[in-house]
Amino acid sequence: MNPDTIRKIIEGALLAAGKPLDIPRLEALFEEDERPPRDQIKAALEEIESDCRERGFELKQVGSGYRFQVRQELAPWVNRLWEEKPKRYSRAMLETLSLIAYRQPLTRGDIELVRGVAVSSDIIKTLQERDWVRVVGYRDVPGKPALYATTKQFLDYFNLKSLEHLPALGEIKDLAELDPELELSLADPAVIPAATTAANDEQTNTDFELDQQQDGVESQLDEDESHEPQEQSSTPINE
Repeated sequence: MNPDTIRKIIEGALLAAGKPLDIPRLEALFEEDERPPRDQIKAALEEIESDCRERGFELKQVGSGYRFQVRQELAPWVNRLWEEKPKRYSRAMLETLSLIAYRQPLTRGDIELVRGVAVSSDIIKTLQERDWVRVVGYRDVPGKPALYATTKQFLDYFNLKSLEHLPALGEIKDLAELDPELELSLADPAVIPAATTAANDEQTNTDFELDQQQDGVESQLDEDESHEPQEQSSTPINE
């Protein structure tokens, strides 16, 4: 099969999929006797990415694979397609999510220890409903508290290929920067058919171990906490 045909097949699949496609899934598009080598598929992806550089959309590699999405700098105009503004999240939720992302896996009690206030059950529930956070185990202490870690859906939403691509803590001036102003990676199919929710029905067990500067996380969040009203405390639930 010639490279031009391979490229067209990959382009069509990415537009039609409605979610990111990884290399094994792209390989599965071809019958065994016609399947191109993996390096040829990667070369086709690189060529597609290059051709998109002057367009209003791009080929982006995120946690679950490759997808087409609208360029973020076009947000002020593309956002006018929707009457409702994208939902914004509370500072408490963003702090909880950032702690899990940078220090995972950790328990609800760990989060409360750093933030100095109780973590609302609604926050944990919302993060799990968004498929940004999941339980990856239980700490071997009395009560067996759940250990939380981020998911591939978290990487997809925040346009990250892996946890190694999280911004350095020193680069985050405000935790609100973690909340995109426009969900361009979740754009309407009428704009880019493949730029839809990157929901992946398969839960993949992955190692989310990072070399963290934990003191840096704690000091930054403590400084933020001193500038906001204290949340109502409640008894932590670690069961």
